[in-house]
Amino acid sequence: MAATLEAKPGPLPWPRLGRALLAVLRVALALILIAALTFVCVRLIPVNATTAGFGYLVVILVIATAWGLLEATIASIVAMLCFNYFFFPPIGTFTVADPQNWVALVAFLATSITASQLSARAKRRTREAVERQREMERLYAVSRAILLTEAKQSAAKQIAHQIAHAFGFPAVALYDRNSDEIHRAGPEDLPDVDDKLRATAIEGTLFRDPTSQLTIDSIRLGGDPIGSIAFRGAPLSDTALQALSNLVAIGLEKARSQEAANRAEAARQSQELKSTLLDAIAHEFKTPLTSIKAATTSLLSDPLSESAERGELLRVVEEEADRLTRLVTEALQTARIEAGKLQLNRELHSAGSLMATALGHVKALMEGRNVQVETAENLPPLFVDADLIQLAIRQLIGNALKYSLPTVPVTIAARATERGVAITVSDRGPGIPEDEQARIFEKFYRGSGDRHQVTGTGLGLAIAREVIRAHGGDVSVRSVPGQGSEFSISLPAAPEEKRV
Repeated sequence: MAATLEAKPGPLPWPRLGRALLAVLRVALALILIAALTFVCVRLIPVNATTAGFGYLVVILVIATAWGLLEATIASIVAMLCFNYFFFPPIGTFTVADPQNWVALVAFLATSITASQLSARAKRRTREAVERQREMERLYAVSRAILLTEAKQSAAKQIAHQIAHAFGFPAVALYDRNSDEIHRAGPEDLPDVDDKLRATAIEGTLFRDPTSQLTIDSIRLGGDPIGSIAFRGAPLSDTALQALSNLVAIGLEKARSQEAANRAEAARQSQELKSTLLDAIAHEFKTPLTSIKAATTSLLSDPLSESAERGELLRVVEEEADRLTRLVTEALQTARIEAGKLQLNRELHSAGSLMATALGHVKALMEGRNVQVETAENLPPLFVDADLIQLAIRQLIGNALKYSLPTVPVTIAARATERGVAITVSDRGPGIPEDEQARIFEKFYRGSGDRHQVTGTGLGLAIAREVIRAHGGDVSVRSVPGQGSEFSISLPAAPEEKRV
């Protein structure tokens, strides 16, 4: 069991002085109530001793219920004296002539004090029950917040803020031993607690300072210290404090487990990406390599062929070599995006030139297809990385050409928006079901209707979205099954200072 260190009491702080003055005021009010009842029973409505005794007893019970045992005990003694002075003969003196009256006075005093104790005890237990209920409600709020912690932010920092908010502590400090970081929360600060937090985490001690209302407790998981917590505010019961420490330990361990799972998933996805890229590259390289092989074989087998035929074969070699170069470039960009090493080489470009270059790169797919290009006038310039934007546009155009029938047209359009330029690629293909539209930008995801009919890796739209978001824009889709789809790229206009 963890040891408990109690701080030595210091000078009386203002809060304690205020509580002492409040206690004195309550005692004074209790005495005033006894005096008022005595005045009523003696002057205004003269009553006998029995009635006065019951009146005193009722007032004492009210005082015990409203304030506490101290005020009720003092009121009991004063009421006994008033009872003797005003109602027991000889009246007007503190002398008791009849011995039976001594019995009555002692019984009255004992009854008053006993009733005060019972009432104060019931009040104290009620208050403790209410405090325990509040502690349980706050612990529940903290546990719920721990379950809902966001992976994007530090779990320890979120837990510290939730504890400060749920319990109303003005200052909270949470030490995570794994990262050796201290996270603070609350409107106030806890100065000079860093060393105590680290020592408490190692020694497993509990430190309380009643003067400053500071509590520092260790956080353990399976007997091993993993951190410590410090807070200033109303002290918690030992049960609530232990429960809070356990919740924090569970929250920190949950965050660590989630981080480990995320790392494992990232490693798995990275490996899957590498395998998919290798498969895609191998598949995509077959067509241009076959064309190059056929052209070079023809040239080597008939070196004296006519110049026109030779030129045609050399153009095939050149086009397919360019296609191989683009495939390698796209594979490298995909790997950089996945590794988080995407670098933007921004320059001023027009939307029309970006679209024209992207269309030139997919010329082989456009043979025999009706591709309509619509470019609005007076489009603002774009400050972008041309290679990456063209890569994103090519992905959308390639999808539109692959997933729509050769007899239907594909439209590529550019128009101005409030923020910059929108480039849309529309087709009249089969469309995308509504339940799949939210997932088509996920890596490796492909539509259920076409995944076995059209070749691909499921990375094109994910790459396009990452590229556009890196430029401060976004990609969206509108689709009606059976009527076609429209993908839209929104890009911000170039800043004024870049247009010079």
